[in-house]
Amino acid sequence: MKARLPFLLAALLAAQVSIAQFNIGPKAGVNLTKIEGKSFREGFQTGYHLGAFMEIGLGKKWHLQPELLFNQVQGRYDTAFSQVYQNAFSDASSGNVKLNYLSIPLLLNYHVGNALSLQAGPQFGILINKDKNLLQNGSEAFKGGDLALLGGAQLHLSKLRFTGRYGVGLSNLNDITTKEKWKSQTIQLSVGFAL
Repeated sequence: MKARLPFLLAALLAAQVSIAQFNIGPKAGVNLTKIEGKSFREGFQTGYHLGAFMEIGLGKKWHLQPELLFNQVQGRYDTAFSQVYQNAFSDASSGNVKLNYLSIPLLLNYHVGNALSLQAGPQFGILINKDKNLLQNGSEAFKGGDLALLGGAQLHLSKLRFTGRYGVGLSNLNDITTKEKWKSQTIQLSVGFAL
């Protein structure tokens, strides 16, 4: 009996999901990102994201929207960067930092009307491509994960999804020292298509 219980629960969950409204599709768009910290310049840098989304109905007004995205985060450091870290970095006088993440947002959508939903939730990012110019004695300057909180709105026009959201990094990205915190901020504009 105990061996059948997990199978029975999985079957019930699968039946519930198949009954609920379910959409899946690709999405892509523009990121405006910056890394906050005293070594980084103010202002947003342009990047991009692409991946897939899923919508799982949880009733008349609520949907769960998990996503899997390739997300590019950029920032601009200045001469204070090399001063703070005493020229320990290769080619760190001033320039861009480009970080690529595999991001997994898990958003809860509330439908305000037929065409508009508000969304909020966490996003976990796994750093997959680090900027090789920002190494201190061969060690990485940025931590391997980033936890963020997202909020925004999504416009539903038939199968098209137009999304605008703002993300605030909760994790300290600085893997060198605890004296200075580096946190990401993102404005994300995207278009998706429900298949």
